[in-house]
Amino acid sequence: MAGLWNMRRTARQASGARTGEWRRGWPIVAAAMLGSGLGPGLYQNLSSLFVPGLERDLGWSRGDIATAAGIGMIGALAAPAIGRAADRTGVRPVVVASMLILSLGYLWLASVAGALWHYTVGVMLVVLALPGTSSLSFGKLIAARFVAHRGMALAFGTSGLATMTVVIAPLLGFVIGQYGWRSALILLGMTSLLVALPPILLAIRDAPLAEAPPTDDAVPAPVPPGMTAAQARRDPRFWLLIASAMLINFATTGLVTQMVPIGIERGLPAAEAALLLTGFGVSAIAGRILVGVLVDRLPPFPVAGAIAIVSAGAFLLLGWGPGGLATLLAIVFLCGLMNGAENDLLPFLAARLFGLRAFAEIYGTAMPIALAGSAIGIVGFGRLHDHSGSYTLALAAGSGALLLAAGSFALLSRVRADRG
Repeated sequence: MAGLWNMRRTARQASGARTGEWRRGWPIVAAAMLGSGLGPGLYQNLSSLFVPGLERDLGWSRGDIATAAGIGMIGALAAPAIGRAADRTGVRPVVVASMLILSLGYLWLASVAGALWHYTVGVMLVVLALPGTSSLSFGKLIAARFVAHRGMALAFGTSGLATMTVVIAPLLGFVIGQYGWRSALILLGMTSLLVALPPILLAIRDAPLAEAPPTDDAVPAPVPPGMTAAQARRDPRFWLLIASAMLINFATTGLVTQMVPIGIERGLPAAEAALLLTGFGVSAIAGRILVGVLVDRLPPFPVAGAIAIVSAGAFLLLGWGPGGLATLLAIVFLCGLMNGAENDLLPFLAARLFGLRAFAEIYGTAMPIALAGSAIGIVGFGRLHDHSGSYTLALAAGSGALLLAAGSFALLSRVRADRG
């Protein structure tokens, strides 16, 4: 009887600890939802709404727009330095600076004239703000507060982007139709600065800054467990993880940045084609929550591989399957599952494999390479369309990339097992 009572007491204590994670950590999760939802990723997801206006008013082709945006992804090269700053000086100043840069980027984009390099600079500013408003910053805080429910907490924290894509896509489409694409960009800039930043700062007001170097009478703070960034870069699992993220970004970012033109090409009116962004956003929410639930309970690598294969099949259906709004919404939903999963999986696996000692710097080191996949996808989908006259070749390439990502997850699982 005493043993049974002790077992029940242990179970109650464990349940209380899990409940306590949410009680202490929900403000950080809420801040992450706002940061991702109204951060730079929103422009990436909604950028195809601006393509018809840019084509019409500035005379650029889809390939021109895609190439200029892809070059702008060079802003991601700052991610390792931003991650190092978040580890050493704290998340709060990084978040503030990033949201200010983001607002400046939107206002710059709203003022572009006929020169493509103006558009490139605007995209570069938006991308420069990405690390400080992403899982690089908020994932570090969430991983420090959640253990038993880390996957679910990261899922909710990163779901803000998909949620805002669903909510804002129709609103932004209306604003563009009534007032023009420049007004929509100004609206995005003011929203990120005036709507998102104040509650984020309130939510993370108690988040600790990085520990200062100890003085003679100070006791050094304990170093979180895990690898340094240099140690992680020597680990083959780091490069496999980056390869999977790069391949996923190529496919999903290339798709979402051409979503509205793809819908139009498949025979939908422009207003209905814009609804495909809503379907993509809903799927990203579902992918995040599904993965968050599963990786807290099952081995994460088979889960990731299975979702990548489902999305790969959906890419082929989008190019060669039946049309119609309802059918295309269902296909886009399946395409977007891997996009939602990737945003949850990368911080989850980085924390699990490499610990929290240098989480932001490790994540920041991975981000430029992973985002190179986004740049290649943005340019590739646009240029392949200009070359072939349709999106079928680009969608086939996206499907192949997702299958390679599934293979990377399978290999990552084996390397992890072999090396412990």
